[in-house]
Amino acid sequence: MRCTPRVCEPLTAEESTRLAGMFKALAEPVRLKLFSVIASHAGGEACVCDLAPFVDVSQPTISHHLKVLRESGLVSSQRRGTWVHYRVEPEVTGDLLAALARTVDVNEEVAS
Repeated sequence: MRCTPRVCEPLTAEESTRLAGMFKALAEPVRLKLFSVIASHAGGEACVCDLAPFVDVSQPTISHHLKVLRESGLVSSQRRGTWVHYRVEPEVTGDLLAALARTVDVNEEVAS
């Protein structure tokens, strides 16, 4: 079996709680879209003014969704003048992918 120890080990209770919060935040379509736009934006960050054209919701609703993403640890923010810039937390993406890879490895083992 080819996998790293991190992928072969089950999640701890703490990891499960933390990752569940992140997946829950991303389970909402507008938040998933905002996360995707931020991650793919030039320079790896975007201000609220960059995000508005990608979603059909009001500015206060965008701010609410960004707050949820920030509180779940998926993005960080930095105020620059009147705008707040958002950046995807790189280690978080790795953690989410590792959790999904762990599931894939388990399913492949069961199928063999």
